[in-house]
Amino acid sequence: MSNAAAIGLLLSVYGASIYGGSVSAVLLNTPGTPQSAATGLDGYAMARKGEADKALGWVTLSSIFGGIFSCIVLLCLAPQLAALSVKYGSSLMIAALIIMGISCISTLSVGNQLKGLMMGVLGLFLATMGTDPISGEMRFTMGWDTLAPGIAILPICVGLYPLAEVFFRVYEKCSQKAPKAIACTTIKFPAIRAWKGRFVNLIRSSVIGTLVGILPGAGATPATFMSYSAAKQFSKHGDNFTKGEPDGLIAAESANNATTGGALIPTLALGIPGDATTALMLFTFTIHDITPGMRLMIDHPEVVYSAYMTLIMSNLILIPVAILTVKFFGKLISISEPLLFGFIVLFSLLGAYIGRGNIVDIPIALAIGIAAFALRMGDFPITPILIGYILGPELEFRLGQVLVYKGNQSWFDYLATSPIALVFLIISVILLFAPVLRSIYHFITNKQIQEAYKC
Repeated sequence: MSNAAAIGLLLSVYGASIYGGSVSAVLLNTPGTPQSAATGLDGYAMARKGEADKALGWVTLSSIFGGIFSCIVLLCLAPQLAALSVKYGSSLMIAALIIMGISCISTLSVGNQLKGLMMGVLGLFLATMGTDPISGEMRFTMGWDTLAPGIAILPICVGLYPLAEVFFRVYEKCSQKAPKAIACTTIKFPAIRAWKGRFVNLIRSSVIGTLVGILPGAGATPATFMSYSAAKQFSKHGDNFTKGEPDGLIAAESANNATTGGALIPTLALGIPGDATTALMLFTFTIHDITPGMRLMIDHPEVVYSAYMTLIMSNLILIPVAILTVKFFGKLISISEPLLFGFIVLFSLLGAYIGRGNIVDIPIALAIGIAAFALRMGDFPITPILIGYILGPELEFRLGQVLVYKGNQSWFDYLATSPIALVFLIISVILLFAPVLRSIYHFITNKQIQEAYKC
């Protein structure tokens, strides 16, 4: 392919795949990508209430806005923001940002914060299986050489979501508690008046997604859950989150799509990949004899401008593509449930195997699916497991670098070198204890309790 066509192909797939993961998250509670897990929290809840078409409408428009917002930022401020990403994108900064993303588990586990934190720790433990990223030593492999690389992301996602959902649906069918099957072949876009009071959430989430995407190695997952947590804190509908609240969909989808443009800023301006996908783009640049960096605009302006336009066009084309995709996908999942469950299990296990071509990933996915089903039966949230697992390896690697760079400095002196990282750590502590503090506040201000205490 020509330079522009090759980069355009990758960018189109990059932007559209993030949105595509939300369709299965809403209709099947099976996120197609890890960053779509937050979308399933409210999207699937709306689908269970017969509002799948409305959920997909919120998801589609939020995704388009977040993607175009990041493209505008990319067009206007790419060189300046790229320089800032290098200046402030230190290991300490990214480690603090990841810790803040993990601390969002507390606000996502409403009513069972302790269970949510336990599941987050379980996810962090699963991330430590395999080879230590710093020392290279084997950990928790139980003598199995096949676990030396660790547990891959696909068996984790497949077990936590599609397999666990199938097991849970089969349980509901056997216990005669099965809800009405979800049928959706259309998208119902929200009216303009429905956006009243939600634009602040939309813009805030897009800004979070873009800024986190700029930091090299941060990725879309922490941006998504940070945005979701912030929306829950500031929304007047915060109590309805995870129960089918559009504000949750707006926060998740606008943030994860905004990371696409943000991740391209250090990629194009400095040649530093913003995430794993843009690292593949750098490889494509090399194949086409293009050197990303400050001279990219001078040497290959056609590549830069075509990249900008392709990303904007791919977001706009999402509307007709989404309508056709949902129509096809909705008919596909309306087949007989036994056949549907069988196909989901078959293709899920096939996907778990294809990821690394390792046959061991199939029993691992099944074991995680059974464990996730048991946890759901015990009212344990499973999304914190995915958060801990995805963010754990990068956090461990960055903390290892921090310990090397810190040397003999005290932690106080070292943290003073990065005030922004210190602010992130303080916010993490606040997020972690916010539910407890809120409960104490409600207890103290409850008039009935006060009157009972006086009696």
